Amino acid sequence: MITLHWNTGYRNGIPETEVEERFRTLLRRDGAGNDFLGWMDPESIAPEDLISEIVAEAERLRRLAKVVVVAGIGGSYLGARAVIEALSPAYPAEDQVRIAYAGNSLSEDDMHDLLELLDRTDYAVIVISKSGTTTETAVSFRLLQAHCERKYGAQAVERIVCITDKEKGALKKLAVRKGYPCYILPDDVGGRYSVLTPVGLLPIAVAGFDIRALVHEAAAMKGEILKQGVAHDAVRYACHRNTLYRQGTAIEVLASFEPRLHYIIEWWKQLYGESEGKEQKGLFPAGVVYTTDLHSMGQFMQEGSRLMMESFLTVASPQNSCAVPMLPEEENLDQLNYLAGRRLHEINRQAYLGTALAHEDGGVPSLTIELERLDAENLGRLLYFFEFACAISGYLLGVNPFDQPGVEAYKRNMFALLGKKGYEQEGVALRERLEQKNA
Repeated sequence: MITLHWNTGYRNGIPETEVEERFRTLLRRDGAGNDFLGWMDPESIAPEDLISEIVAEAERLRRLAKVVVVAGIGGSYLGARAVIEALSPAYPAEDQVRIAYAGNSLSEDDMHDLLELLDRTDYAVIVISKSGTTTETAVSFRLLQAHCERKYGAQAVERIVCITDKEKGALKKLAVRKGYPCYILPDDVGGRYSVLTPVGLLPIAVAGFDIRALVHEAAAMKGEILKQGVAHDAVRYACHRNTLYRQGTAIEVLASFEPRLHYIIEWWKQLYGESEGKEQKGLFPAGVVYTTDLHSMGQFMQEGSRLMMESFLTVASPQNSCAVPMLPEEENLDQLNYLAGRRLHEINRQAYLGTALAHEDGGVPSLTIELERLDAENLGRLLYFFEFACAISGYLLGVNPFDQPGVEAYKRNMFALLGKKGYEQEGVALRERLEQKNA
C-alpha cells in the first residue's frame, strides 16, 4: 500500500485538458519515445516462466558463490541495488550471499580492492550491458572475466552470466562465443526503466528476495492507475511537480528518514534526471537522508534560497522493534528518560513530522509518499508509481522522457582524449583546449 499526502496542499495549475491528453498519449503509446514503453506491462516483460527461470538461475549462482558481482552502470544496476539495499539487513549474516557492484565507475583503487576480495572467495559475475561497449562496464568486465578465467579455468563459463541484447552487440557475441548463460534486456525497455526485467530481477533474486511479489504488485499498481485515470496519485504527483516548475521551482529534493532507502533515492535521481533534463528544462532531482542530513543540509533547506520542493519518502511500519531503555535518575545525564520505552521508529516519525512542519514554515512546498512497510510488495508498487509518474511528467514538460541524447557528449570527449580510433581530430582539438585552460 502506498499513500500520498499533500503536506502543503496539492497544486495543479495545468489545464485538465492538457493532463488528459498527456495521459491518453501515454496509454495510446503514440507519443515521443513510444518504442520504449515495454516497462508499462510488468507481467509481459516478466512472465511467470521467465520468473521461474530466473529464480532457478539465482539458486544455482547462490550455490556456487559467496559473492556475486553485478557489473553495470546507471539503469543496469541502480534498480537492482535500490531494491536489494532497501530489503537487506544493515549488517547481513556472514553466511549470506554478498552482492558486490562493479562497472559503475573507473576507480582503479575500487577495482583493485574488489579483485583482492575475489582472490580469497568463491564468486560469480552478472554483467549487464545492452551494447557491451559502455566504457565503465566493459573495462570492469574485461578485468573480471580475466580474473575469473585465471581462477576457475574452464569452469569460469559457469560463473559468468550476461544480460544483454537479444541478437546484437559485443556482449551478445561474447556470450555466444564463450557459452555464457544469457538473459535478454527487451528492445522496448530503456535502462532506467529496466528494474522489472532480468536486469533487476536476477540480482534481486540472487540476493534472496521475492521477485514474484515485486512484479505482481507493480502490475497491481498499473491496474489502479488505469482504473483511476488522471485522478490517480501518480498523475497528480506529476502535475504537482510540473506546476511548481512552471512557477519557478528549480529542484525537487527526495528525502527519507530511512537510510535503507538511500539507493531508492539514487535510482529515482537517475530516472528523473535522465528522463527530464533536456532542452534546458526540468527540475533538478536531488536527494537527502534524514536525520543525518539535517545536520548538514538542514540549514539550507530551512533558510536557503527558495529553489526547491521537497518530497518525503516514509515507511509507516518497521520490520523490527527497538526501544529506548530507562536509566536510574542519577545516570540520566543525557536527559532522555522522557523517551524511555518509546520505539526508535516513533521517535524517527516525530522527527519527520517536525521537519515537515519546519520546512513548511520555511516556505518549502512538500508532499509525502508513504509505504505501508518496507517489503517487496510495496517496493514493486513504488517503482511502478515513479516510472509512470515520470513518463507523464516528461510529457507535461514537453520532452521525450525515454531518450538521453546529452549523455553522449561526455563519451565523445572521453573517447577523443583516450585516442579511440575515429576520434583523432577531436582529440587534438580537445587537448589544445585543455592546454589553453591550464596555461
